[in-house]
Amino acid sequence: MAVQTITAEELLGRWDDFDTIVDARSPAEYAEDRLPGALNWPTLDDEQRHRVGSLYKHSSPFDARKLGAAMAAANIAAHIERQVIDKPRGWRPLVYCWRGGQRSGALALVLGQIGFQVHLLAGGYRAFRRSVIGALEELPAALELRVICGTTGSGKSRLLAALATAGAQVVDLEGLACHRGSVLGELPGQAQPGQKQFETRLWDALRRLDRSRPVFIESESRQVGRLRVPEALLQRMRAAPCLRLELPIEARVALLLEDYDFFVRDVESFSARLDALRPLRGHETIARWQAAARAGHWPDVVRELLTEHYDPIYLRSMAGNFGGFAEAPRLAPPDGSAASLAALASTLIASGSGRAGPPHGTGSAGPAAP
Repeated sequence: MAVQTITAEELLGRWDDFDTIVDARSPAEYAEDRLPGALNWPTLDDEQRHRVGSLYKHSSPFDARKLGAAMAAANIAAHIERQVIDKPRGWRPLVYCWRGGQRSGALALVLGQIGFQVHLLAGGYRAFRRSVIGALEELPAALELRVICGTTGSGKSRLLAALATAGAQVVDLEGLACHRGSVLGELPGQAQPGQKQFETRLWDALRRLDRSRPVFIESESRQVGRLRVPEALLQRMRAAPCLRLELPIEARVALLLEDYDFFVRDVESFSARLDALRPLRGHETIARWQAAARAGHWPDVVRELLTEHYDPIYLRSMAGNFGGFAEAPRLAPPDGSAASLAALASTLIASGSGRAGPPHGTGSAGPAAP
Protein backbone atom coordinates (compact mmCIF):
# COMPACT_ATOMS: atom_id res chain seq x y z
CA MET A 1 0.00 0.00 0.00
CA ALA A 2 1.42 3.39 -0.97
CA VAL A 3 2.60 5.78 1.74
CA GLN A 4 0.55 8.96 1.90
CA THR A 5 1.78 12.33 3.16
CA ILE A 6 0.00 14.77 5.42
CA THR A 7 0.97 18.36 6.24
CA ALA A 8 1.28 19.69 9.76
CA GLU A 9 -1.70 21.97 9.16
CA GLU A 10 -3.85 19.04 8.00
CA LEU A 11 -2.71 16.99 10.97
CA LEU A 12 -4.11 19.50 13.46
CA GLY A 13 -7.60 18.66 12.24
CA ARG A 14 -7.06 14.93 11.77
CA TRP A 15 -5.29 13.96 14.99
CA ASP A 16 -7.73 11.17 15.78
CA ASP A 17 -7.35 9.54 12.36
CA PHE A 18 -4.23 7.66 13.49
CA ASP A 19 -3.88 4.69 15.81
CA THR A 20 -0.20 5.28 16.57
CA ILE A 21 2.14 8.24 16.10
CA VAL A 22 5.69 7.03 15.53
CA ASP A 23 8.73 9.24 16.07
CA ALA A 24 11.60 7.81 14.02
CA ARG A 25 14.20 10.24 15.39
CA SER A 26 16.91 9.39 17.89
CA PRO A 27 16.09 9.08 21.62
CA ALA A 28 17.80 12.41 22.39
CA GLU A 29 15.70 14.25 19.81
CA TYR A 30 12.57 12.54 21.12
CA ALA A 31 13.40 13.51 24.71
CA GLU A 32 13.70 17.19 23.80
CA ASP A 33 10.20 17.33 22.31
CA ARG A 34 7.80 15.21 20.29
CA LEU A 35 4.27 15.13 19.01
CA PRO A 36 1.84 14.45 21.88
CA GLY A 37 1.44 10.72 22.43
CA ALA A 38 4.21 9.76 20.01
CA LEU A 39 6.19 6.54 20.54
CA ASN A 40 9.91 6.50 19.81
CA TRP A 41 11.00 3.91 17.22
CA PRO A 42 14.42 5.31 16.29
CA THR A 43 15.67 4.51 12.82
CA LEU A 44 19.13 5.40 14.16
CA ASP A 45 19.93 5.64 17.85
CA ASP A 46 21.99 8.52 19.27
CA GLU A 47 25.38 6.87 18.84
CA GLN A 48 24.56 5.61 15.34
CA ARG A 49 23.31 9.02 14.26
CA HIS A 50 26.55 10.58 15.48
CA ARG A 51 28.66 8.01 13.63
CA VAL A 52 26.79 8.45 10.36
CA GLY A 53 26.81 12.22 10.63
CA SER A 54 30.52 12.35 11.37
CA LEU A 55 31.31 10.06 8.43
CA TYR A 56 29.10 12.14 6.13
CA LYS A 57 30.76 15.40 7.16
CA HIS A 58 34.39 14.37 7.44
CA SER A 59 34.83 11.51 5.00
CA SER A 60 32.35 10.22 2.44
CA PRO A 61 28.61 10.97 2.10
CA PHE A 62 28.26 7.80 0.03
CA ASP A 63 29.90 5.63 2.70
CA ALA A 64 27.77 7.37 5.33
CA ARG A 65 24.59 6.49 3.46
CA LYS A 66 25.66 2.84 3.17
CA LEU A 67 26.44 2.63 6.88
CA GLY A 68 23.21 4.43 7.78
CA ALA A 69 21.17 2.12 5.55
CA ALA A 70 22.61 -0.99 7.20
CA MET A 71 21.94 0.35 10.68
CA ALA A 72 18.46 1.58 9.77
CA ALA A 73 17.50 -1.75 8.20
CA ALA A 74 18.48 -3.63 11.35
CA ASN A 75 16.65 -1.18 13.62
CA ILE A 76 13.51 -1.19 11.49
CA ALA A 77 13.51 -4.99 11.49
CA ALA A 78 13.70 -4.96 15.29
CA HIS A 79 10.79 -2.49 15.51
CA ILE A 80 8.69 -4.69 13.23
CA GLU A 81 9.39 -7.74 15.39
CA ARG A 82 8.74 -5.97 18.70
CA GLN A 83 5.97 -3.54 17.86
CA VAL A 84 4.20 -4.49 14.63
CA ILE A 85 3.74 -8.27 14.48
CA ASP A 86 0.47 -8.10 16.41
CA LYS A 87 -0.99 -5.10 14.53
CA PRO A 88 -4.14 -5.78 12.43
CA ARG A 89 -4.38 -4.92 8.72
CA GLY A 90 -6.38 -1.79 9.49
CA TRP A 91 -3.72 -0.28 11.80
CA ARG A 92 -3.08 3.36 10.78
CA PRO A 93 0.30 4.79 11.84
CA LEU A 94 1.62 8.31 11.33
CA VAL A 95 5.42 8.40 11.01
CA TYR A 96 7.73 11.41 11.25
CA CYS A 97 11.37 12.36 11.76
CA TRP A 98 13.16 15.71 11.84
CA ARG A 99 12.30 16.85 8.30
CA GLY A 100 10.13 14.00 7.02
CA GLY A 101 13.03 12.61 5.01
CA GLN A 102 15.13 9.47 5.01
CA ARG A 103 14.66 8.17 8.55
CA SER A 104 10.86 8.31 8.65
CA GLY A 105 10.65 7.58 4.93
CA ALA A 106 12.53 4.31 5.34
CA LEU A 107 10.29 3.14 8.18
CA ALA A 108 7.12 4.29 6.42
CA LEU A 109 8.16 2.47 3.21
CA VAL A 110 8.53 -0.86 5.01
CA LEU A 111 5.24 -0.43 6.88
CA GLY A 112 3.51 0.49 3.64
CA GLN A 113 4.92 -2.52 1.85
CA ILE A 114 3.52 -4.74 4.58
CA GLY A 115 0.10 -3.34 3.72
CA PHE A 116 -0.64 -0.83 6.47
CA GLN A 117 -2.31 2.54 5.89
CA VAL A 118 0.77 4.67 6.56
CA HIS A 119 0.94 8.46 6.60
CA LEU A 120 4.20 10.41 6.57
CA LEU A 121 4.31 13.88 8.11
CA ALA A 122 5.54 16.27 5.43
CA GLY A 123 8.34 18.42 6.80
CA GLY A 124 8.55 16.23 9.90
CA TYR A 125 8.87 17.56 13.42
CA ARG A 126 10.28 20.84 12.13
CA ALA A 127 7.01 21.61 10.29
CA PHE A 128 4.96 20.56 13.32
CA ARG A 129 7.02 22.85 15.55
CA ARG A 130 6.31 25.81 13.27
CA SER A 131 2.59 25.03 13.45
CA VAL A 132 2.71 24.89 17.26
CA ILE A 133 4.45 28.27 17.47
CA GLY A 134 1.87 29.79 15.15
CA ALA A 135 -1.04 28.27 17.05
CA LEU A 136 0.27 29.55 20.40
CA GLU A 137 0.20 33.05 18.94
CA GLU A 138 -3.41 32.68 17.76
CA LEU A 139 -5.28 30.38 20.17
CA PRO A 140 -5.21 32.58 23.33
CA ALA A 141 -7.18 35.39 21.66
CA ALA A 142 -10.19 33.10 21.30
CA LEU A 143 -10.26 31.99 24.96
CA GLU A 144 -12.67 33.37 27.56
CA LEU A 145 -10.26 33.32 30.48
CA ARG A 146 -10.99 33.62 34.21
CA VAL A 147 -7.76 34.33 36.09
CA ILE A 148 -7.56 32.90 39.61
CA CYS A 149 -5.53 35.32 41.74
CA GLY A 150 -4.50 35.01 45.34
CA THR A 151 -1.47 35.33 47.55
CA THR A 152 0.73 32.32 48.16
CA GLY A 153 -1.05 29.58 50.08
CA SER A 154 -4.55 30.84 49.32
CA GLY A 155 -5.49 27.55 47.66
CA LYS A 156 -5.36 28.45 43.98
CA SER A 157 -4.18 25.00 42.96
CA ARG A 158 -6.85 23.29 45.01
CA LEU A 159 -9.57 25.52 43.60
CA LEU A 160 -8.43 24.86 40.05
CA ALA A 161 -8.48 21.13 40.74
CA ALA A 162 -11.96 21.40 42.25
CA LEU A 163 -13.19 23.36 39.24
CA ALA A 164 -11.82 20.74 36.86
CA THR A 165 -13.44 17.94 38.85
CA ALA A 166 -16.75 19.81 38.73
CA GLY A 167 -16.56 20.03 34.93
CA ALA A 168 -15.06 23.46 34.34
CA GLN A 169 -12.23 23.98 31.85
CA VAL A 170 -8.81 24.52 33.39
CA VAL A 171 -5.36 25.24 31.96
CA ASP A 172 -2.75 23.99 34.42
CA LEU A 173 0.42 25.91 33.56
CA GLU A 174 2.37 24.73 36.57
CA GLY A 175 1.35 21.14 36.03
CA LEU A 176 2.49 21.36 32.41
CA ALA A 177 5.75 22.93 33.57
CA CYS A 178 6.30 20.53 36.52
CA HIS A 179 7.02 23.47 38.82
CA ARG A 180 5.16 25.57 41.37
CA GLY A 181 6.56 28.82 40.13
CA SER A 182 8.96 30.12 42.81
CA VAL A 183 12.43 29.55 44.17
CA LEU A 184 10.79 26.94 46.42
CA GLY A 185 8.65 25.54 43.63
CA GLU A 186 10.82 22.78 42.20
CA LEU A 187 9.00 19.47 42.64
CA PRO A 188 11.05 16.63 44.18
CA GLY A 189 11.97 13.98 41.65
CA GLN A 190 10.34 15.84 38.75
CA ALA A 191 12.56 17.58 36.23
CA GLN A 192 11.03 20.38 34.23
CA PRO A 193 10.56 19.72 30.53
CA GLY A 194 12.45 21.79 28.00
CA GLN A 195 10.88 24.94 26.59
CA LYS A 196 9.85 23.22 23.36
CA GLN A 197 8.14 20.35 25.15
CA PHE A 198 6.40 22.76 27.52
CA GLU A 199 5.03 24.67 24.54
CA THR A 200 3.89 21.48 22.85
CA ARG A 201 2.10 20.38 26.03
CA LEU A 202 0.48 23.80 26.32
CA TRP A 203 -0.61 23.77 22.68
CA ASP A 204 -2.11 20.32 23.18
CA ALA A 205 -4.08 21.58 26.19
CA LEU A 206 -5.30 24.74 24.45
CA ARG A 207 -6.40 23.01 21.26
CA ARG A 208 -8.76 20.75 23.22
CA LEU A 209 -10.69 23.62 24.84
CA ASP A 210 -14.25 24.53 23.96
CA ARG A 211 -13.98 28.20 22.98
CA SER A 212 -17.62 28.82 23.88
CA ARG A 213 -16.95 28.06 27.56
CA PRO A 214 -14.84 29.89 30.17
CA VAL A 215 -11.34 28.67 30.99
CA PHE A 216 -9.79 29.02 34.46
CA ILE A 217 -6.08 29.70 34.76
CA GLU A 218 -3.74 30.96 37.48
CA SER A 219 -2.22 34.44 37.50
CA GLU A 220 1.27 33.37 36.47
CA SER A 221 4.30 35.55 35.96
CA ARG A 222 6.36 35.40 32.76
CA GLN A 223 8.20 32.30 33.91
CA VAL A 224 7.23 29.09 35.64
CA GLY A 225 10.52 27.91 37.03
CA ARG A 226 12.91 28.26 34.09
CA LEU A 227 10.18 28.04 31.43
CA ARG A 228 8.62 31.04 29.67
CA VAL A 229 4.88 31.45 29.28
CA PRO A 230 4.18 32.33 25.60
CA GLU A 231 3.67 36.05 25.20
CA ALA A 232 0.25 35.87 23.53
CA LEU A 233 -1.17 33.81 26.39
CA LEU A 234 0.48 36.00 29.03
CA GLN A 235 -1.03 39.17 27.54
CA ARG A 236 -4.44 37.53 27.24
CA MET A 237 -4.27 36.53 30.91
CA ARG A 238 -3.32 40.03 31.99
CA ALA A 239 -6.30 41.53 30.17
CA ALA A 240 -8.81 38.94 31.41
CA PRO A 241 -11.26 39.20 34.34
CA CYS A 242 -9.81 38.11 37.68
CA LEU A 243 -11.20 36.24 40.69
CA ARG A 244 -9.40 36.95 43.97
CA LEU A 245 -9.10 33.98 46.31
CA GLU A 246 -8.45 34.85 49.95
CA LEU A 247 -7.79 32.72 53.03
CA PRO A 248 -6.93 33.70 56.62
CA ILE A 249 -3.20 33.68 57.28
CA GLU A 250 -3.28 30.65 59.57
CA ALA A 251 -5.25 28.66 56.99
CA ARG A 252 -2.63 29.60 54.41
CA VAL A 253 0.19 28.45 56.68
CA ALA A 254 -1.56 25.13 57.26
CA LEU A 255 -2.19 24.64 53.55
CA LEU A 256 1.45 25.31 52.63
CA LEU A 257 2.72 22.94 55.29
CA GLU A 258 0.57 20.25 53.67
CA ASP A 259 1.55 21.06 50.08
CA TYR A 260 5.27 21.45 50.85
CA ASP A 261 5.57 18.68 53.42
CA PHE A 262 8.63 17.34 51.61
CA PHE A 263 10.58 20.33 52.93
CA VAL A 264 9.68 19.37 56.50
CA ARG A 265 11.22 15.97 55.78
CA ASP A 266 14.30 17.52 54.16
CA VAL A 267 15.13 20.69 56.05
CA GLU A 268 18.57 21.06 54.48
CA SER A 269 17.06 21.17 51.01
CA PHE A 270 14.70 23.89 52.20
CA SER A 271 17.56 25.84 53.75
CA ALA A 272 19.59 25.60 50.55
CA ARG A 273 16.65 26.98 48.54
CA LEU A 274 16.36 29.92 50.95
CA ASP A 275 19.92 30.94 50.11
CA ALA A 276 18.63 32.24 46.77
CA LEU A 277 16.68 34.92 48.68
CA ARG A 278 19.72 36.43 50.40
CA PRO A 279 20.06 39.31 47.90
CA LEU A 280 16.42 40.28 48.56
CA ARG A 281 16.07 39.57 52.29
CA GLY A 282 19.60 39.82 53.61
CA HIS A 283 21.86 37.34 55.34
CA GLU A 284 20.48 37.91 58.83
CA THR A 285 16.85 37.20 57.89
CA ILE A 286 17.72 34.11 55.86
CA ALA A 287 19.92 32.76 58.66
CA ARG A 288 17.05 33.28 61.12
CA TRP A 289 14.59 31.42 58.91
CA GLN A 290 17.04 28.57 58.37
CA ALA A 291 17.68 28.24 62.10
CA ALA A 292 13.94 28.25 62.84
CA ALA A 293 13.34 25.53 60.24
CA ARG A 294 16.12 23.37 61.67
CA ALA A 295 14.56 23.83 65.11
CA GLY A 296 11.21 22.62 63.77
CA HIS A 297 9.41 25.96 64.03
CA TRP A 298 7.77 25.53 60.64
CA PRO A 299 4.59 27.59 61.15
CA ASP A 300 6.68 30.59 62.22
CA VAL A 301 8.97 30.27 59.20
CA VAL A 302 6.10 29.93 56.74
CA ARG A 303 4.17 32.83 58.29
CA GLU A 304 7.17 35.15 58.02
CA LEU A 305 7.93 34.04 54.47
CA LEU A 306 4.39 34.94 53.52
CA THR A 307 4.07 38.29 55.27
CA GLU A 308 7.63 39.56 54.74
CA HIS A 309 8.48 38.14 51.32
CA TYR A 310 5.80 36.58 49.14
CA ASP A 311 2.79 38.77 49.89
CA PRO A 312 4.37 42.18 49.21
CA ILE A 313 5.96 40.98 45.96
CA TYR A 314 2.81 39.22 44.77
CA LEU A 315 0.50 42.16 45.48
CA ARG A 316 2.80 44.63 43.73
CA SER A 317 3.09 42.34 40.73
CA MET A 318 -0.66 41.79 40.47
CA ALA A 319 -1.48 45.48 40.77
CA GLY A 320 1.03 46.34 38.08
CA ASN A 321 0.34 43.55 35.60
CA PHE A 322 -3.29 42.39 35.87
CA GLY A 323 -5.79 45.08 35.00
CA GLY A 324 -8.73 43.26 36.55
CA PHE A 325 -7.08 42.58 39.89
CA ALA A 326 -8.20 45.71 41.78
CA GLU A 327 -11.86 45.14 40.96
CA ALA A 328 -11.78 41.34 41.15
CA PRO A 329 -14.63 39.67 43.08
CA ARG A 330 -13.36 38.26 46.34
CA LEU A 331 -13.72 34.56 47.06
CA ALA A 332 -13.40 33.77 50.77
CA PRO A 333 -13.85 30.10 51.70
CA PRO A 334 -13.43 29.39 55.42
CA ASP A 335 -10.36 27.23 54.81
CA GLY A 336 -8.44 25.39 52.11
CA SER A 337 -10.05 22.02 52.65
CA ALA A 338 -11.26 19.92 49.74
CA ALA A 339 -14.87 20.31 50.88
CA SER A 340 -14.67 24.11 51.11
CA LEU A 341 -13.08 24.51 47.70
CA ALA A 342 -15.41 21.99 46.07
CA ALA A 343 -18.34 24.04 47.37
CA LEU A 344 -16.75 27.23 46.04
CA ALA A 345 -16.18 25.62 42.64
CA SER A 346 -19.81 24.60 42.45
CA THR A 347 -20.87 28.13 43.35
CA LEU A 348 -18.66 29.62 40.63
CA ILE A 349 -20.06 27.27 38.02
CA ALA A 350 -23.64 27.87 39.13
CA SER A 351 -23.10 31.63 38.92
CA GLY A 352 -21.99 31.37 35.31
CA SER A 353 -18.34 32.14 35.97
CA GLY A 354 -17.48 28.68 34.66
CA ARG A 355 -20.27 26.86 32.85
CA ALA A 356 -20.05 23.15 33.52
CA GLY A 357 -19.10 20.58 30.94
CA PRO A 358 -16.76 17.60 30.55
CA PRO A 359 -13.69 17.79 32.81
CA HIS A 360 -10.56 19.23 31.19
CA GLY A 361 -7.46 18.51 33.28
CA THR A 362 -6.50 19.67 36.73
CA GLY A 363 -4.99 22.76 38.22
CA SER A 364 -1.75 23.29 40.02
CA ALA A 365 -0.44 26.54 41.42
CA GLY A 366 2.06 27.90 43.87
CA PRO A 367 4.08 30.98 44.74
CA ALA A 368 4.50 33.44 41.90
CA ALA A 369 7.31 35.42 43.51
CA PRO A 370 10.96 34.47 43.37
